[in-house]
Amino acid sequence: MRLLLTWLINAAALMALPYLMNSVTVTNIGAALVAALVLGLVNTLIRPVLVVLTLPVTLLSLGLFILVINALLFWLVSHLVAGFHVTGFGSAFVAAILYSVISWALSTLLLKNDGNP
Repeated sequence: MRLLLTWLINAAALMALPYLMNSVTVTNIGAALVAALVLGLVNTLIRPVLVVLTLPVTLLSLGLFILVINALLFWLVSHLVAGFHVTGFGSAFVAAILYSVISWALSTLLLKNDGNP
């Protein structure tokens, strides 16, 4: 149940992005749901591999290169999912940060931490 609620929260965060940035478009709730699912899968499967491969750069940048990886993956998902579009890498960089903040805020407000993992 918690996984389903997290997925819906992430889709809601994606739906909020076009109101904050003109360079991000989400056509409908279906596109947001699919994009949230694909973004979750990409972050689960591809992101750890990229983090390990770019570990020297990440260490030299004191961890800031992780933001670049997040932006690249966000931009990749916008190319994979119809109805979800980000105009460029700079927009993906800002949108990924906003998406993370919105998702974190909604999760903090809506998900109760009962001590169980």
